[in-house]
Formats: sequence, C-alpha cells, structure tokens
Amino acid sequence: MFGLGTQELVIILVLVLIVFGAGKLPQVGGALGKGLRNFKKGMGDGEDDIEDAQVVDKIEPKKDEKEDKQS
Repeated sequence: MFGLGTQELVIILVLVLIVFGAGKLPQVGGALGKGLRNFKKGMGDGEDDIEDAQVVDKIEPKKDEKEDKQS
C-alpha cells in the first residue's frame, strides 16, 4: 500500500490523533469516506457520459460528415 510499512502507518495514525483529537476522528473519517464516494460516483458518471457520446456519434453522424456524403 503506497510502499508504507507498519511503523510509518502507526506514526501517521498517532500524528492524526494528536492533530485532530480522539473526538474529531470519526468526523474526519466520515468526511473522507464521503469524499471518496463522491469521487468514485463522479468518475462513473464521466464514463457513462463518454459511452453515451460514442453511441450518439455512431447513430447520428456529425453535420460535416452528412455534407461530405451528399457531395
């Protein structure tokens, strides 16, 4: 996991605990989880938009392509 060993993770956890305190830790974790969920949702929506655009291009050629075919 990102090349971090057990000692590094423990040190990071202790620093986070000192900075935010034990009471705020659940709120920080919840905010981090919501942020990750929104990021994944946004990535999924972007992929859906790309797929929709590709399907529309296959069904309806662009105006320039229509003019080229008529000439």
